[in-house]
Amino acid sequence: MRREPDMVERRTPDRIAVHGIRAHAHHGVYAFERERGQMFRVDAVLELDTTAAAMGDDLTRTVDYADLAQQLHAVLNGEPVNLLETLAQRLADVCLRNQLVEAVEITVHKPEAELGVPFDDVTVTIRRQRA
Repeated sequence: MRREPDMVERRTPDRIAVHGIRAHAHHGVYAFERERGQMFRVDAVLELDTTAAAMGDDLTRTVDYADLAQQLHAVLNGEPVNLLETLAQRLADVCLRNQLVEAVEITVHKPEAELGVPFDDVTVTIRRQRA
């Protein structure tokens, strides 16, 4: 007699992603970057368990991505910083303020950086998770 294998639910993190949040901002090390500004883009991928939200069809049990986008845009368009790494950390901190978020990956794009060579994009990607 053949026995069916036990079904064990293996949960992988659910993801909510917002890609391409844009702002003309004044981040950068050089004076000309601070004066002129340039376009920056952000991608945020949040890991969390969306089961309770899905079961109850309840926005309060997940991340409101419209609200998140507004918060990320405010940081992106806010106080200038020298480094993309600093900006990425500030954006990750915003995401992790929501206690439902277990981890976040932030990518900051600086497609108009002045490198002196042809290129498509400069990015910094960080991943942060709760301890």
